[in-house]
Amino acid sequence: MKKITLVLSMVLFTIAGAFAQIEKPVTWAYSAKKVSKTEAIIYLKATIDDRWHIYSQNVKDGGPVKTTFTFAPSKDFSLVGKTIEPKAIVKYESTFKMNVSYFEKVVIFQQKIKLNKATTAVKGVVEFMVCNDKQCLPPEEVEFSIPVK
Repeated sequence: MKKITLVLSMVLFTIAGAFAQIEKPVTWAYSAKKVSKTEAIIYLKATIDDRWHIYSQNVKDGGPVKTTFTFAPSKDFSLVGKTIEPKAIVKYESTFKMNVSYFEKVVIFQQKIKLNKATTAVKGVVEFMVCNDKQCLPPEEVEFSIPVK
């Protein structure tokens, strides 16, 4: 009887584990390119699985969680302007009862920096929310560290 209970428990945990896979429909990649001795551009690229989307930095209050970049302060560099993004898709989403701006497939955000040192690492956090036509996943924060050489 104990063996049957043990086997049934193992089977149930295996099945539950298979259904509890955490979805990760967005992967991030980072790079930097010096444009002069004192300036560089940081590239933050989101690759988004089919049928999913992430939201623009410019979503109005009352909507989904917008994508935000928080850069750790450093004496090695300073930010020049705001993080820029390409033109987003704008569509009415009944879930939020408003027009929202979002990106599908791939989006590259760019942040210009002024260098105070020849080499550095730009560190920070990106917060974003990903949705499809059936569900939204909880907002996620991903840390990054981008070498600038």
